[in-house]
Order: sequence, then C-alpha cells, then structure tokens
Amino acid sequence: MTRAFSFARVYAILLKEFLQMRRDQITMGMIVGVPLMQLFLFGFAINFNPHALPTVISVDDPGTLARSVVVALENSSYFEIVAQTHSPKDARRMLQEGKALFAVEIPANFTRDIVRGTQPDLLIEVDATDTAASSYAIAAVNGIASTALRDDLKGPLASRAQGPPPFNPVTHLLYNPEQVTQYSIIPGLLAVILTMTMVLMTCLALTRERERGTYENLLAMPASPVEIMLGKIAPNIVIGAIQSAIILLVARFVFDVPMIGSLTLLAVALVIYITANLAVGYTFSTVAENQLQAMQMTMFFLLPAILLSGFAFPFDGMPVWAQWIGEVLPATHFLRIIRGILLKDNGFPEIWPDLWPLILFMFVVMGIALARFRRTLD
Repeated sequence: MTRAFSFARVYAILLKEFLQMRRDQITMGMIVGVPLMQLFLFGFAINFNPHALPTVISVDDPGTLARSVVVALENSSYFEIVAQTHSPKDARRMLQEGKALFAVEIPANFTRDIVRGTQPDLLIEVDATDTAASSYAIAAVNGIASTALRDDLKGPLASRAQGPPPFNPVTHLLYNPEQVTQYSIIPGLLAVILTMTMVLMTCLALTRERERGTYENLLAMPASPVEIMLGKIAPNIVIGAIQSAIILLVARFVFDVPMIGSLTLLAVALVIYITANLAVGYTFSTVAENQLQAMQMTMFFLLPAILLSGFAFPFDGMPVWAQWIGEVLPATHFLRIIRGILLKDNGFPEIWPDLWPLILFMFVVMGIALARFRRTLD
C-alpha cells in the first residue's frame, strides 16, 4: 500500500541526518577546515612572482663599480644575498647543494673594463631545476644592468652612461638549460603520487578492520602495537616501490627525464619517504572511525603537500610562515632530494640536509601512532 507523501517524515529523516553530521566531529571539521585551508593557502602563501630569492655573489674585483653592482642586487626585491665569496667554485657548490638559486660572478678587472668601455660580462648562473622560480628574476637582471651604475658614471665616465648598458649580463641555466618543464614536474609527481597513495592505503588499514568486524581478531592476537604497525606498513612499502619503478621508467623512456645521479641513493631515499607517508596514514587510521573520515583526513594532508612543498608553486616565493609549514612536510624534502639526484648528480653529502628531516619525521609520526593505538574497541 502506497502511503501519501508526508513532510513530517521528510523532516524527521532530515533532522536525523543533521544530528548524525553534528556527532561526526571529524567530518564537520573537514567541512570547515578544507575550504579555509584552500583560501588561506591560495590567498596568502601562493605567489607566481617570487621575490627575495637566495643568491650567492662571487666578487673578484675590488673596484667601486663592482661594489655598486652588489648593492644594486641587494636593493632588488628579487635577490637576497645569502653569501659573498671570492671563489666561483664555492658559489657553484652552493647551487649544487640547493643553498642558493642564483650565483653571480663579478670577474676580475670588472671596474677597469667598464672605464675603458669594453663592456665586461657579468655571469649569472641559475639553478633551473625549478623553472617557475627564476624566470621573473632573470628578466630583472637586464633592468639592473641599465640602472646599477647610473650614479657612478659621471664626469669623465658620463659617456659610458649613454647607449647600451656598461656591462653585459650573461645567464647560464644549470641542470636544466633548456628549461624543460617535464624535468621538474615529473620527479615532483613521484612525490605527490606516493603521498596520495601511501597515506590513503594505510589510512584505510585499521578503519577497514573496524568496519568489517575483524578488529577484534587483530586485538586478540599476541602481537604488540609495534608488530601490528610494521605488519600493516611493510607490504605497502613493496607497493610503493613498484609504483616508483613504474613512474621512473615512464619518466626516463617517455618523457626523457635525465637521470644522472645514483639510482641506489635514490632508492634509499624512496624507502624512507614511502615509510614516512605510510606512518602518516597509519596515524590517521588510529584517529578515523570509518573509511570516509580516513579519506577526508588524507585530503587534508595532501593539499599542503601539493601547495607548500614547491611542487606546484615556487617554494622561495612563499611567505616565511608558509615555508616553515612546508619544511615540516616530507614532500618538500623529497622533492629537493629527487631533483638533486636526477638533475644535479647530488651525492649523500648534498642530500643529507633533506634526508635527516625525513628520518626524523618518520620516527616522530610512528611514535604518535603507537601512542594513539587503542587495545580496546571503545
């Protein structure tokens, strides 16, 4: 028998749904938190025109005109002088280690050549592993060449201020001279894909046990929380390794991404990075009560990993507070490691400053997961 439509029954069901939503505090938090996170990250942290990019200067000329060029670079909003040296080799090493994005070399006899009107070269070496970070700053160099010595070229040198710039900026793009976007994007995709899949798979590990009713059997086993965690994580390390191998093979033979560094060293970093993300997912699984909450928490972690790691937007263009958050995320450090190994031929000493934060993050998150592991169904 078909009953007549009843607004009262619709209202009762509607009220029940709202009550369930209110009781689900994690879901309610995600409903509010994810939009706010996106607004703040895109509104405050994302900058397509980064400024204050770390720059090292190698000065081989003690003249006043060379000092004026250094001052002009310091006054530019695009460059932040993090070191000065007299050795171009030291400046190049800072680029190799990722401590600077630009290395400016002022050659010997720079001042003398300008006075003689021979227009000396000013060498600017650029770390081009992140193609988006340096494009605006490179364009700004030409403006500096035209204005840096305006107040110095007076009197007998006034004729040098007329016509072309008194020195010639020469830009060398290192590690990715043709600025091929795939060379920086494809290695970054490996970091993002592993974050998404590894966190999600282990995030569902315990919640699936609860929903299927097998969690009681897991608790009844004579296994410690450490043994349970390792048993849940270890198989997924193999899955992560298979994913990584597929992505790297496609990167090499389809997109022709250069791989000039040690693949063995990359494999070690990959295992640590995969384990760190699996630990995050396992920690989420100790908090989430169902698989829907687990997936929501994964999204909450994935958004900052994409936006604040330097994968989608220049890391050095973000405000300081956003960079501090990004430094906590494992994706930020792994991006530097994989780009450094594949494109720069970085060895263990170069990647160690980003490898130890990954190891520390992994153990801290594992400790949190063990502290939150519940031996009861309540």
